[in-house]
Amino acid sequence: MKNLLFILVIAASLLLVSCEDFLDTTNYTKKDTSNYPETVTDAKQVITGIYSNLSYSSASPHTSYYYAAELASDDRFGGGGENDKLMQALDLLMNNGSSMLEEFWKVRYTGIFRANMAIETLDNCEGYDSEAQKNQMKGEAYFMRAFFYHEMASFYGQVPLVVTTEAVNLPKASPEEIYAQIATDLKMAIELMPSTPYSSVEAGHATKWAAEALMARVYLFYTGFYSKDALPLLGEDGSISGSVSKSEVVSWLEDCINNSGHTLANDYRELWPYTNRFTVEEYELTKEQGLEWVENDNAVNPETMFAIKYSNFPDWGTTIGYSNQYALHFGLRGGQDLENTFPFGQGWGAGPVNPQLWNSWEQAEPDDPRREASIINFNNELPNYAKGGWADFIQETDFWNKKVVPVSARNPEDGTLASSYSVLMYGTTENFQLDNTQDLILIRYADVLLMHSELTETNTYMNQVRARAGLGEKPYSIENIRNERRWELAFEGVRWNDIRRWGIAADVLDQQEGQPVYTKGTDDLNKGFGGGYAARYNATKGFFPIPDAQILLSDGVLEQNEGWGTPAAEYTGWK
Repeated sequence: MKNLLFILVIAASLLLVSCEDFLDTTNYTKKDTSNYPETVTDAKQVITGIYSNLSYSSASPHTSYYYAAELASDDRFGGGGENDKLMQALDLLMNNGSSMLEEFWKVRYTGIFRANMAIETLDNCEGYDSEAQKNQMKGEAYFMRAFFYHEMASFYGQVPLVVTTEAVNLPKASPEEIYAQIATDLKMAIELMPSTPYSSVEAGHATKWAAEALMARVYLFYTGFYSKDALPLLGEDGSISGSVSKSEVVSWLEDCINNSGHTLANDYRELWPYTNRFTVEEYELTKEQGLEWVENDNAVNPETMFAIKYSNFPDWGTTIGYSNQYALHFGLRGGQDLENTFPFGQGWGAGPVNPQLWNSWEQAEPDDPRREASIINFNNELPNYAKGGWADFIQETDFWNKKVVPVSARNPEDGTLASSYSVLMYGTTENFQLDNTQDLILIRYADVLLMHSELTETNTYMNQVRARAGLGEKPYSIENIRNERRWELAFEGVRWNDIRRWGIAADVLDQQEGQPVYTKGTDDLNKGFGGGYAARYNATKGFFPIPDAQILLSDGVLEQNEGWGTPAAEYTGWK
C-alpha cells in the first residue's frame, strides 16, 4: 500500500518481529495480533515497546521536538560547525533538506501505533494482579498517545490523526480534532490510573499526576495559541462533544499538588548532574555547600514527573538511544582538554545560549542564583576555555547551558578526569559519545506550581518556586509569571511553546539578531536568514515542514505546511 500508513505497517513489524532486539526478552517472531498479547507478561512488553519509542528518538535527537524547541526558542542559537546545517536551520526556522525531520515523524507514528495496539488489546490479556494493574497499563498507553500527539501537533501543526491499528490514508486533522483526541486520552489516563503516590509506580513510567500536568500544559498551549477558552473533548461516537474547562484543569493541578507525593528538591542546583557526588566538591561553585544531586546512584528525583530514562549499556547499534545523546549534542565543541572545561564535558556544540538571556535575567533579578546554576559564563567560570572549537564553530557565544550537558568527574583515587560521572558511579565504559546517563526531564513539578499560578492568576505557588531559590515574594502579573517560567524552566523544552501561546514569539525571536557571537572564533553578530527570525516565524507560525517523502507516500492527501517550499525557507549555510 503506497500511502502514509506505510510507516505504521513497519511499526507493526517492529513491535512483533524485533522484540528481542529492544526488549532483550523472548523471540516473538512467530507471534501476530491473533495471539499476542495474551498474558500480563505480554502486556508489560507491549507497554515497554511504547516507552522504547522515546529511546529511538533519543538516538537521533537532532530531529526531535525537544531539540528543535530548544534551538528554535529565543534562549539558544543553533551552533555547531559549518556542516551542522540542521542545527542552524532549526534555530532560523529554515529548511535543510526535504526530509530533515522525517526520522521523528516515523518514530512518533511508530510509537502511536504501539499505543493504539495497547489500547485495543490490553483488555484481552489474562493474569493481571488486579484491575488497578490493568488500568495503570491502559492509562499509560493513553498518556503516551497523548504525549506523542502533543509533540507532533506542536512540531508540525496539523497531522493525520491515527487512533487505530488499521492502515488508512488520512489527511491532516484540524487543530480542534487533534486536541480533542489529546484531551480525551489524557482524561482517560487521569481516570484510569490510580491515585497513589508517584513513588509506587515504576520510575520512567507515566502516572496519573503526569497526566494531570500534561493536561494543563496542553490546555495552556491550545487555548493561548488558538485563542480558545476550553479544550475540546470527544464523545462516545468519536465526534467533538464537550470540553475541558479552566476550572477542571486547575482542580487536576491541585489534586497533583496535594496527593502526588512530588516535592521540590531542597536546592535548585541539586536537580542537575554537576552536583553528583564525584564532582560536587571539586566544582568551585558547589563545593562545601552540602549539595547532593537528587539522581546520585539511581535515586529517584522527587521533582521529576516524566522523563526519558537512560542506562549505562548503550552501544553503536540499536541501543545507542540508551545513552543521553541530547547531552552529547549540547556538549562543548572542540575536543578540549577536560581540565579546561571541568566540570563540563565535550560534545557537538549545539545550542549556544543567547547572551540576551543572561543579560536580561541579570538586569531583572540580579540576585537570582538560578541564573548561575543554569548558565555557564565562560569569562567568569572557565577562563581556559578556547573559542572556535575545531576551527568551524558557528554562532558561539560566551554562555552555555548547564542542565543538559556532559558532566565530567575526578577520580578520587588518582585525580584523573573521567569524561562522565557515570564512569565512576556506574562503571560505564568511558566514551564521551555514549557515557551520558542523566535523565532528560520532560515534565517537572515546579512547572505544575507555575502553571497553577498562571491559570489562577495568583502568586502562592509562583512564590513557592521563588522561595526554593532563596528569593522574596512577588505579586502575580503576566510579566512576573513569564519571567519565572523562563528562568526556572530554562533549557527544559518549554520556552518555545510558551512564547508562541503568549503571542510574543515574533518579537522576542527578532531580538536574537545583532547579539554578539563568534564565527570560527572571531567576533561577529548573530543574523537572521530568509528575511529574518520574525519573518520566518510569521510565515510558519513556528510549525516545521511535513517531510516531503510522507507527502509523496500519501499520494497527495497530505499538503505542505505554510511558509515552506519557497526560496526564503531554504538554508544552505552560514554566509
